[in-house]
Amino acid sequence: MSQNHTDPIPATDHAPVESLMHEHRLFAPSAEFVAQANVSDPAIYDEADADPEAWWASWAEKLSWVEPWTTVCEFNAPDAKWFVGGKLNVCYNCVDRHAEADPNRRAIVWEGEPGDDRTITFGELKDEISQLANALKAMGVGKGDRVSIYMPMVPELAMAMLACARIGAAHSVVFGGFTAESLQERTNDAQCKAIITADGGWRRGSAVPLLKITRAALELGCPTVEKVLVLRRTGMDEIDRHDERFVSWHHVVPEQSTDCPCEPMDSEDMLFILYTSGSTGKPKGVVHTTGGYLTGVSATAKLVFDLKPDDLHFCTADCGWITGHSYIVYGPLANGATVLMYEGAPDTPDKDRFWQIIEKHRATILYTAPTAIRTFMKWGDEYPNRCDLSSLRLLGSVGEPINPEAWIWYHETIGKGNCPLVDTWWQTETGAIMVTPLPGITVAKPGSATHPFPGISIRVLTEEGHGPDIRGPKAEPASSGFLVIDRPWPSMTRGIFGDHDRFIKTYWSRFDGKYFAGDGISLDEDGYLWLLGRVDDIMLVAGHNISTMEVESALVSHPAVAEAAVIGKTHDVKGQAISAFVTLRAGIHGDEALEKTLKKHVGEKIGPIARPDDIFFSAELPKTRSGKIMRRLLRDVAEGRALGDTTTLADPSVVNALKNVYEDKEG
Repeated sequence: MSQNHTDPIPATDHAPVESLMHEHRLFAPSAEFVAQANVSDPAIYDEADADPEAWWASWAEKLSWVEPWTTVCEFNAPDAKWFVGGKLNVCYNCVDRHAEADPNRRAIVWEGEPGDDRTITFGELKDEISQLANALKAMGVGKGDRVSIYMPMVPELAMAMLACARIGAAHSVVFGGFTAESLQERTNDAQCKAIITADGGWRRGSAVPLLKITRAALELGCPTVEKVLVLRRTGMDEIDRHDERFVSWHHVVPEQSTDCPCEPMDSEDMLFILYTSGSTGKPKGVVHTTGGYLTGVSATAKLVFDLKPDDLHFCTADCGWITGHSYIVYGPLANGATVLMYEGAPDTPDKDRFWQIIEKHRATILYTAPTAIRTFMKWGDEYPNRCDLSSLRLLGSVGEPINPEAWIWYHETIGKGNCPLVDTWWQTETGAIMVTPLPGITVAKPGSATHPFPGISIRVLTEEGHGPDIRGPKAEPASSGFLVIDRPWPSMTRGIFGDHDRFIKTYWSRFDGKYFAGDGISLDEDGYLWLLGRVDDIMLVAGHNISTMEVESALVSHPAVAEAAVIGKTHDVKGQAISAFVTLRAGIHGDEALEKTLKKHVGEKIGPIARPDDIFFSAELPKTRSGKIMRRLLRDVAEGRALGDTTTLADPSVVNALKNVYEDKEG
C-alpha cells in the first residue's frame, strides 16, 4: 500500500511505452451478460463526470438514513467530509433492512476447514449480532470506543464487525496470522477498550493458537484493554476463570436479548481503523468513516460485480484486510447479496479446495488474487477440471497487477471463457475499487484494469506534475507516470489515526492538493490503464524506466515459470540492474541453461534493456499472509542489507533460504 517515500522517485516523463501496453487481445462481454447487467450504457461515465457529487449522492440515497444530509461534500485537501449532517447506521443498512424485507434469505454461507459448514439467514444474522452487541455493551463498550478483533475466518468475525458498527464502536480487525507483538502494537495505537478473539482457528490441519497469542499480547502490555471476549472454535484452549478480563462468548452472548437498537451515527463518525504496513516505521492506522465508506463500497459492489440479490459472492480474502472489509462484509451485504466465507487455506485438504467450495455451494462470483491464480496455474489444470464450475458468471482479480497470461488462464480454465473478468485496482486508503472494468460495458484487455470507476478522476503525472486526467474510457497519447487522484471520493480515508502530519506527508505532499497513491501507471493508445506496481518497484536501468511487473509478466509467459518477482539492485554503471527470483513449474529443474534461456526470453519479449542480470531459482517467494510478494525483502537480500520488518511474512524461513541461494551464487 502507499508508503512514506524517503528516496527520490524516478522521473517517468521519458519512460518507454511498455510492451504490456501492446496487448491486443480483446474480450467483450457476451450479449447474454449485457442483457442482464446492472449497467450496460456507457453514458454512466459522462453522467458521473458531469456532476460527480450528484452522482455519488444518488448512490447514498439508496441507503437508509436516520437523518438526511445537508451538504454532499466539503473538501479542503486533504480533509474531506461527505454527506455532512446525515445520520445512519451501517449495521442497519447491511442487515436489519434486509431482515425486515426477507428474514429467510441467506446472508452468509460459511465453510470451515475441517468440513463443517453453516448457512445464516438475514433474520438469524440480525438476532445474533444484536445479542453480541448487547454483550459488548454489558462489557462496557459503547459509542466512540475502539475494539480489536483478532479472529479466524468464521461467521462470528463478520458478526463482530457489524456488532461494533451497530453500537457505534469502531473496530480494528487484526489479521489472525499476526504475532502477539503486532496485535499489541495495533491494539495500543488504537487505544482499544476490548479485544474479541477465539481460542484458535484451523489452517492446514493445525489450530492457530489465537487465545495464547492474545494472552501474550496482554502480557507485553495493553493498558487500555478492559475485557477480552473469547469464542470457542477449536477447543484447544480455555479462558482463565480467575482473570476477570476474559469473558466466554458461549456463556455470555446467547443469554443476551435479541433487541438492540442501532445507534444513529453521523456520516463522518469513524467506522473502523485498519492497519497497513509501510517500508519503514510503525503500521499506519487507516481511518474510514460511516456514510461515505458505505456509499463507496455499496456502489462499487453493485456495479463492478454486477451484484444481484440471488448471487453467492465468493471473495477469498481474509477480513483482516481491506478486501474482506469492503467485499465480504460491507459492500455485498449492503446490497442484500449472500456472501461465501471460508476458513483455512486453498490447498487443504487438497489443491482443489476453492473449486470444491464453488461446486458445493454454487458460487456465482469469484474474487481472488493474482498470487493465488498463478499458484493454481502451477498446480495444474487437473484440480479445477475435476469440479463443476458452471455456476460462476463473473470473475475478479485484486491485490496487484495481474500478468496477461495469468488473466488468460483464469478466464479460460476457471471461467471457461464465459465469465467477464474484472481486474481491479484500489487500496486500503481508497476504501473501495477505483480502477476497474464494468462487466456489462467494458471490452477487457488481459492485464489492464481498464478505466476509472465512474466518478473517479485519475491523473497520469510526470515528476513535474504534468499529464492527462482520465475519467472513464478516454483516449490520450500513450504516457506513463504517477497514479494521482485529483478530486475527492466518498470512501477515501479520512487520515491516519492519531497522526495527521504523517497522513499529509505520505499521501498529499508530492502533488499539491492531490492524492498520490504511490503507484506507477501507464495509459495506452486505446485509453486503457496499466498498473505498474509501486513506484519503488519501477526500476531505473541505464536511464530507462522499467516496470518490475512487465519483466515478471515476460518471465511468467515462459512455460517453465510459475511465478516471478523482480527487483532492481544498485549497479555502478546502470544505476540499477535487474535481479529476478523465479519459481518453476512442477517437474522443471533450474540450471544455468534455463537461466540463459529465460534471460533471452525476456530480452525478446521486452528488449535488451530489460534482460535480467541475475536469475535465482527458488522453491518459494517471500509473501505476506495475504499473499503479496514482499519485494522490499528481496531488495534487502540482493543489496546485502539487514532484513527489514518481517512480521507480515507467511513463512519467514523463505527469506533465509533465498539469502543462502543468493550468497552461494554471488560467492
